[in-house]
Amino acid sequence: MCPLTLQKSPVSFHPPLTLNETHPVLSRFAQLGGVKKWIWRRQNPYYAASGIAATSSGPVFIKRHSACVRDARALTQEHRFIAHLRAAQLPASEVLTDVSGASAIVHGNWVYEVHRAMPGIDLYRDAFFWTPFISADHARAAGHALAQLHLAARGYTAPARRTQMLVGRFTIFASADPLARIDALMHSCPSLARLLARRRWRAEAHRQLLPFHARLYPLIQALEPLWTHNDWHASNLLWSGASPPVRVTAMLDFGLSDRSYALCDLAIAIERNIIGWRAQPYIHSGQIDWDALDAFLDGYESLKPLTEVEAHALPRLLPLVHTEFALSEMVYFNSVTHAPEQAALTYERYFLGHARWFNRPAGQALLTHLERRASCGRSAHVID
Repeated sequence: MCPLTLQKSPVSFHPPLTLNETHPVLSRFAQLGGVKKWIWRRQNPYYAASGIAATSSGPVFIKRHSACVRDARALTQEHRFIAHLRAAQLPASEVLTDVSGASAIVHGNWVYEVHRAMPGIDLYRDAFFWTPFISADHARAAGHALAQLHLAARGYTAPARRTQMLVGRFTIFASADPLARIDALMHSCPSLARLLARRRWRAEAHRQLLPFHARLYPLIQALEPLWTHNDWHASNLLWSGASPPVRVTAMLDFGLSDRSYALCDLAIAIERNIIGWRAQPYIHSGQIDWDALDAFLDGYESLKPLTEVEAHALPRLLPLVHTEFALSEMVYFNSVTHAPEQAALTYERYFLGHARWFNRPAGQALLTHLERRASCGRSAHVID
């Protein structure tokens, strides 16, 4: 059965967490004591519900997933990666285990995870989820922390996650024939086939995506596969403060982590932190933070310099790094949240729209900037 084929979801959205529903879950964690009150909650109508609760032993972060998207085994794979990073002394979130040793707790139609609250300031908590860094210092610190993660991940040899739903993966456009891979996915995933059957996706992919693939493919085999975060943006990090000296104090939300390439993490971080997006989904504001871009890459390369192949592959990968996740989102919106209009929006504005943007003047300027960095080995500002 196709990994993207889902059972019918018991709900069409994620209602907010309540203290009552957390009691049978948190009661399995004897070390926590009683739950006192909510400190903060986030209502996400799509992916998951989460919140920070005060307990007798301190605040904990609780996250709830629909069981048809994240089963306990898939969530445990994520937790093992986090444990590996913590063993390497990285400030990754601390996942708690219950009295049986389980970290993924199944209760009803949901799967829960509980983390001990991490030290640091959540400066971007209430910001739009792809908000740019507030300063070049934050960008530099985020780049340095991502390099730390990648160096630690080199020793982690677990296979890719069992689930393909809403994880960061780059296999389709890493292959010699990406359209054949999409065809195979459609053949085994009726939901995706129905979505794409009504659209001229093949012609659009030839026009918007394959030219980038032709430039990337000769280099992709030289990239080192490893487990990556795949959602590295400012609101998934905790900070020492707003003003320098700045450092990342905690790495959060490994929900999209999977076996991929370090360069995918870099490209995702650039897309989600450097390129300005309006509040409307996937719409570009026309702004690029050039100082933050260079600071982010300089911070990364201060610890883990890019190889020559990686430096030249980055601008070729960037216009395609979103594509596989976009396909997964389309299936998710159509099959889980029963929001076909959101699936259509994802196809037009995200799967194709981001690639279109990279063919426009601002997108081309960004790619040229990265090419110049690769050729010169140093920052080369471009005026947007």
